[in-house]
Amino acid sequence: MKTGTLKQILLITDGCSNQGEDPIAMAALAKEQGITVNVIGVMEHDVIDEKGMNEIEGIAMSGGGVSQVVYAKQLSQTVQMVTRKAMTQTLQGVVNRELQQILGGSKKVEDLPPDQRGEVMEVVDELGETVELEVLILVDMSASMKEKLPTVKEALLDLSLSLNARSGDNHFSVFVFPARKKEVEKVLDWTPNLGSLTSIFGKLTTGGITPTGPAIREALTYFKKKRSLRSLFSRDDESFFEESV
Repeated sequence: MKTGTLKQILLITDGCSNQGEDPIAMAALAKEQGITVNVIGVMEHDVIDEKGMNEIEGIAMSGGGVSQVVYAKQLSQTVQMVTRKAMTQTLQGVVNRELQQILGGSKKVEDLPPDQRGEVMEVVDELGETVELEVLILVDMSASMKEKLPTVKEALLDLSLSLNARSGDNHFSVFVFPARKKEVEKVLDWTPNLGSLTSIFGKLTTGGITPTGPAIREALTYFKKKRSLRSLFSRDDESFFEESV
């Protein structure tokens, strides 16, 4: 089964967007391009209001991903859980499409007899350990996130360690929003290791606005740039890289 590369956007935020495009519409655009959008809402002592909750759930739903709201101290395990859950969900969707082609109609994994379902889920689990994964992380740098950034940094380092225990290749990139002079800024280019975040996060400053929609839009552009660069160096593999799930 040829799955290509799994592409995810992981949005870490604690509030509502208040500038630029509608983030829910941008997440829908990402899904159309084969990129899953996952959202983690971070609380401290307060709670995220209803508007914020609706936006977090709406972005993940439109982006075909997973959403979760947690206290900062639970962030590390949640980042790993959400990333892996979205991976499994996406792979299961690939398997379902294969089943429909083989069996016809609208057959899904859930419709199979228990023994066959178990075999299919073993395939999904195996793919989850071997498939190539690209995770572009968007970190909200609005003023209310200032005290949570050390926890975010540790959570991302743990994510890198956890996913690099797989046999499949991983590539991570990190963008922040807002940046000093613009809405969105890349702070870490594609890398298999997030260790360099330790020095980067200490230099970042927080601001007042939350341009979540523009951040997702910029992430989509960055995925396209990566694919274009790959095609220049590897024409033979272009069809593999261009295939989305």
